[in-house]
Amino acid sequence: MNASPDSGLANLHAAARREIAKVIVGQDALIEEVLIALFAGGHVLIEGVPGTAKTLLVRVLARLFACEFKRVQFTPDLMPADITGTNVFDPRQQTFQFRPGPVFAQLLLGDEINRAPPKTQSALLEAMQERQVTVDGVSYRLPALFTVFATQNPVEQEGTYPLPEAQLDRFMMKVLVEYPDEAGEVEVLRVHQRGIRVEDLDRFGLLTVGGETELLAAQEEIRSRTIRDELLGYIARVVRGTRENLKVEVGASPRAGLMLLTASKARAALHGRPHVLPDDIKAVARPVLRHRLVLKPGAEVDGFTSDDVLEEVLSRTEIPR
Repeated sequence: MNASPDSGLANLHAAARREIAKVIVGQDALIEEVLIALFAGGHVLIEGVPGTAKTLLVRVLARLFACEFKRVQFTPDLMPADITGTNVFDPRQQTFQFRPGPVFAQLLLGDEINRAPPKTQSALLEAMQERQVTVDGVSYRLPALFTVFATQNPVEQEGTYPLPEAQLDRFMMKVLVEYPDEAGEVEVLRVHQRGIRVEDLDRFGLLTVGGETELLAAQEEIRSRTIRDELLGYIARVVRGTRENLKVEVGASPRAGLMLLTASKARAALHGRPHVLPDDIKAVARPVLRHRLVLKPGAEVDGFTSDDVLEEVLSRTEIPR
């Protein structure tokens, strides 16, 4: 008997988790949410203090799925052409030739993305939405698997620029990275004590678990899944609930509902279930919606966060039986 698509995706997910655990200790929530977004074909904004394995996780993913990986360090003097590429004059042929930028990769890491000015950040808008870039009126297709993983530091605000709302909306998830627990931190020290440096991934014996074909097939499988109408209504009520909350200036858009739907289907598939459960929706609601809410100034002064609002919305929204 052939294995069902659910078991295939679940096995791929389990294999990736096993290999990641060889390098990264703990950080279960981070790993789970990033894998959901990757299998769902969504971009991820990772927020956490330095030294919490944000960059390392993306490097490991690129190794596990044999993806072309490029990294861009965002700085105040970074120009849009430094990301997308530019036309360079070729004296031999007496013509301009397009020289692709680092955006032409399968996995792109935008490190400290909020350190670049809005003009440079906007260079990613077309790439993230349409998986293409346009230079001097000519459009160039990006790899089908093109996915952006961007990092930012929540503490250090000097010399940073807030991400435009249009760009935030293109990230499927905003993932918050916490410090590891004590046992995890001890294990990190133990690995370092053995002389193994995390920069040298060859020392960890990582195995390739799939490739572009498997990831694209998984994304297509997840998109083609159906979901009960009652749960579609539940997703709509959660999204609309963010707009009706008195602490919120701007709530989640209809696009946010689409992202929540896809992420919920991905979570169910990766855990080997043919049907989405309300728990799948609740599990991904915070990372999918938290960066799309604009709170009223008074709510922020009172110390409320987007996650506090989402907790209220989820607790007040009736779960379908």
